[in-house]
Amino acid sequence: MTRRGGTNRVRAAGGVVWRAAPEGDGVETEVLLVHRPKYDDWTLPKGKADADESDEACALREVKEETGLRCVLGDHLADVSYIDRLGRAKVARYWAMRPVAGTFRPNAEVDEVRWLPIDDATHFLTYERDRPAVRALNPQA
Repeated sequence: MTRRGGTNRVRAAGGVVWRAAPEGDGVETEVLLVHRPKYDDWTLPKGKADADESDEACALREVKEETGLRCVLGDHLADVSYIDRLGRAKVARYWAMRPVAGTFRPNAEVDEVRWLPIDDATHFLTYERDRPAVRALNPQA
């Protein structure tokens, strides 16, 4: 598999960022979705890997860049393959992530985030290809 900018598959990585839901609402776990104004979509935080960057490091970096949250890497959840907007084969790898610090501030890539219960998040996502990673999350593991 080639790296970012190569002629074969584009490597990307990101996270299913989760937290315990606020008490009293009957929901145990919420996940974070990001809104990208450029595409007007709701998706998981992710991005392309740099040439010498591991997938895990890419996932942590991209989540921090897009959400402002520094996270702890958890279990690998899913690999998703698809054709990107430029017609390139792309594989995105996702990990469970728990935030430990940081605050979201709107930026050039992401203008809004939403914490949603897992079931709601799977329906709210724009792309079907993002849903397996959210469904694979098991925060009790």
